[in-house]
Amino acid sequence: MKLRADQLAARLARGLLPVWLVSGDEPLQLEEACDAIRSAAQAQGYSERIVFQAASGFDWEALTACAQNRSLFAERKLIELRIPTGKPGEAGAAALMQYAAQAADDSVLLVICPKLDSATQKTKWVTALDAAGLLVQVWPVDVRQLPEWIRRRLAARGIKANDEAVALLAERVEGNLLACAQDIEKLYLLHGAAEIDAAAVAAAVSDSARFDIYALVDSALAGDAVRSTRVLESLRAEGVDPVLVLWALAREVRALARMAYDYTQGVGVDQVLAGHKVWEKRKGLVKAGLLRHKLRAWQHLLLLAGRTERIIKGAQTGNAWDELLRLVLGISGVRLFAGMRT
Repeated sequence: MKLRADQLAARLARGLLPVWLVSGDEPLQLEEACDAIRSAAQAQGYSERIVFQAASGFDWEALTACAQNRSLFAERKLIELRIPTGKPGEAGAAALMQYAAQAADDSVLLVICPKLDSATQKTKWVTALDAAGLLVQVWPVDVRQLPEWIRRRLAARGIKANDEAVALLAERVEGNLLACAQDIEKLYLLHGAAEIDAAAVAAAVSDSARFDIYALVDSALAGDAVRSTRVLESLRAEGVDPVLVLWALAREVRALARMAYDYTQGVGVDQVLAGHKVWEKRKGLVKAGLLRHKLRAWQHLLLLAGRTERIIKGAQTGNAWDELLRLVLGISGVRLFAGMRT
């Protein structure tokens, strides 16, 4: 059974399962989900905690031996297994399947992995662990969900905040939930369980926003030129290599150009998206981008990407970040080219 991180507390209230597999790439939510399981285990008498790090060269027999070793004092134990790569290998998969088939009453196994792709979720070891217990999936909080996440976090501390304060906090910490949690704690220390406004947030919170190239691509596809510009400037300030930024943008432009061509041939939008294997979660963004520009505009953007690449490589004069900004604004829908029809 699969569970979202926000459903975990309700499930733990019904009791512990012998196996918990927690996966995801968002550090704060991942650690808090694991902490919740640890606390529930401790409350139910699992007083011994044994931690394994399944890095390269890990002896999987240690896990098997630990599971089979019964304490002389009949202590219950929490076995925590971290798999940094999310891929245990053949020996690890076999050990995990064996554990799942013979899970002991006096032990709880907590397996912690990065995000597991769809193929890995279908492997025998994941299926076995899920059948013996539960798979908890930690998903990032996107920009649309962030304000409500902040409100819940503030409310848990007894803090009331108006919409302006929440919006400002979201802007300052976007992409960094750990920084957001820390800033909420700072606000609690400064004001206690009280009502705060935007001025209080501005005085207490530094700009902790952390963006990545995928946030840049998504905001551009969404047609949000202002946010796209801000994300790009953040990447530049953090010293991100412009090659990586161009790679992400050019890949998206090439894909949209191919889709736009199919669309001009009379293929329906939904069929185009399905034919190019666009993920379900991204269909709305890609569809918005596809319908924003005609094929000629995407071809212009491809030419601009080529020019930007030449500038980055030193084969043509110009400023790479200025060209990246032109590319981002073009994707977002800002008219840049004479004769460009959208």
